[in-house]
Amino acid sequence: MGKGLERRKFLIYSSAALGTSIFLKSCGSNNNTSEDDKIKVGILHSLSGTMAISETTVVEAEKLAIEEINAAGGILGKQIEAIVEDGASDWPTFAEKANKLIDQDQVVTVFGCWTSASRKSVLPVFESKNHMLWYPVQYEGQECSKNIFYTGAAPNQQIEPAVDWLLENKGKEFFLVGSDYVFPRTANTIIKEQLKAKGGTTIGEDYLPLGNTEVTPIITKIKQALPNGGVIFNSLNGDSNVAFFKQLKGAGLTSKKYPVMSVSIAEEEVRQIGKEFLVGHYAAWNYFQTIETEANKKWVESFQAKYGADRVTNDPMEAAYIMVYLWKQAVEKAGTVDDLEAVRIAAIGQTFEAPEGLVKMNVNHHISKTVRIGQVRDDGLFNIVWSTKEPIVPIPWNQFVPATKGFVCDWSDPNKGGKFKTVNN
Repeated sequence: MGKGLERRKFLIYSSAALGTSIFLKSCGSNNNTSEDDKIKVGILHSLSGTMAISETTVVEAEKLAIEEINAAGGILGKQIEAIVEDGASDWPTFAEKANKLIDQDQVVTVFGCWTSASRKSVLPVFESKNHMLWYPVQYEGQECSKNIFYTGAAPNQQIEPAVDWLLENKGKEFFLVGSDYVFPRTANTIIKEQLKAKGGTTIGEDYLPLGNTEVTPIITKIKQALPNGGVIFNSLNGDSNVAFFKQLKGAGLTSKKYPVMSVSIAEEEVRQIGKEFLVGHYAAWNYFQTIETEANKKWVESFQAKYGADRVTNDPMEAAYIMVYLWKQAVEKAGTVDDLEAVRIAAIGQTFEAPEGLVKMNVNHHISKTVRIGQVRDDGLFNIVWSTKEPIVPIPWNQFVPATKGFVCDWSDPNKGGKFKTVNN
């Protein structure tokens, strides 16, 4: 009887796993459509591990865009079939899954990654196979790949304006807190150079391994370095933020004396951490749910209709949503989905009336974006306290860092490419 029971359990679990696989593969597609009438795309984000707090919602946004496109007739007469893989907050797994999506599943593009560590892990895969990744999250710059389209902010579209605003409005003494990997370390290198150039001071700097929640030593250092208060610039990612903001409040470091500017905390993270721990603190993004545009109103309504009226939208979700549409437009302009070089060329110059406002894909594979700073309200959303008057052109190679000053990127000209120095420099 024991063996029979175990066999029944095995069959049930196998059936459930098969059902899940079929569900994921058929995301947004018409089950009556033949394989020849489908366009396979990959979705590669962390659905488990420390980064799932942020990346799960990005997947939802990408699925929503695919569903909308399919409902409107698809692309070039074909339906999109999304194949979803879990990077599991583990960088070698991201590379493994990227290989699978390209070689085994034969997708024509991949929408994926969040952390720069995951992007750096898959970058050699996409470059060696001359394939295409669309990346939706703000990052540290210092990269400009032919094989990646970046729809999140470059540093001059998020980090640098945030520092300028803080210097003008909140103080000149900064304590830098980040997760211990490429994005926070590079971002803080930029911030330190910017502070030197503009009269600010880096009072302290400390890091936590990604996912680590032992934040008490960092908070102790902040209190010692800034006994009378000061600016905290936060580039922690994942679950570390939960512990950080809860213990910050518990230690009496309020937003009035110790304003925190975050570049990886948005509406979804506020919802999951608890708004009571974040009210009064700040974040720099290009999109907030509270933006008053018709495109945003429509998008928020569509997202909440699908996923729940209590759900929130945020910047990485919006960047993920619009990148699916930018890819669609590039494919339609190229008139092909399989010729990736033609699609790459067609992507440059694409514009889209996004929830955040008009965006445009530049020759450096980054998009022009309006910069905004928000303060967490009592309801967990953001009050926009500052914004640029128009979209800012992206600069991937940082102009504060001596090693990259004067370098630019132009993929519309094969003689220029990913990194070259301008004549004036």
